[in-house]
Amino acid sequence: MSRNIFKSKRASLILIGVLSFYIIVSASSPAYAMHIMEGYLPPSWAVFWWVVALPFFVLGLRSLTRITQTNPELKLLLALSGAFTFVLSALKMPSVTGSCAHPTGTGLGAVLFGPLAMSVLGSLVLLFQALLLAHGGLTTLGANVFSMAIAGPFAAYWIYQLIMRFSGKQKIAIFFAAALGDLLTYVITSVQLALAFPAPVGGFIASFAKFAGIFAITQIPLAISEGLLTVLVWNWLQSYTAPELEILKLIKREPQTNESI
Repeated sequence: MSRNIFKSKRASLILIGVLSFYIIVSASSPAYAMHIMEGYLPPSWAVFWWVVALPFFVLGLRSLTRITQTNPELKLLLALSGAFTFVLSALKMPSVTGSCAHPTGTGLGAVLFGPLAMSVLGSLVLLFQALLLAHGGLTTLGANVFSMAIAGPFAAYWIYQLIMRFSGKQKIAIFFAAALGDLLTYVITSVQLALAFPAPVGGFIASFAKFAGIFAITQIPLAISEGLLTVLVWNWLQSYTAPELEILKLIKREPQTNESI
């Protein structure tokens, strides 16, 4: 058992190192696009989304504290989930003015640790990206946290639970959790932008249709790609971090057979 734990920790450290290398390299390139960029939202809406997001962050801190105190050996897997979210959400392409399209990477962590834990990890990712990569902003952090670190992970978690309950097919559940959690993030972003900038003709509905329609062009293929990538990472986790997944009750220990001497 101890050998398996050492193997899983070493594999987790290797993956975190690879992701960290990517972050260092990509951080040196200019950032031309954002989540919702700094100063783009009117002050009233910026404050509103901060107020909405803060309670989830507080509850998420309590959830993370409970996880790390009960099972300290899960800290590396938590770090890996955060690094996965950082890297995927940093792969951005320009979209609607004042925003961008990119994978989110929050579905994996939501399945592993639940949506409240991801509200903290996702918030830290968005904060670091705003400060280090000029990707997002501090005034719009509340809005970005709500869409990517709260709404997306909650959707991913419940989609995973629903598919597992009715089909029991874990990889299919993980694919749809990651893909649909990604898409819902951009549905919420479209709602946020439409509320802040209703169309002169048609109001909120027309504005939402415009934002969501533009996002869909890039985000639907990105969501499918994220779902497939998340399944590949899950396969890797099953091979190298099986003890941690057993603790999280996401896989069952295979029964050991006693060989006769």
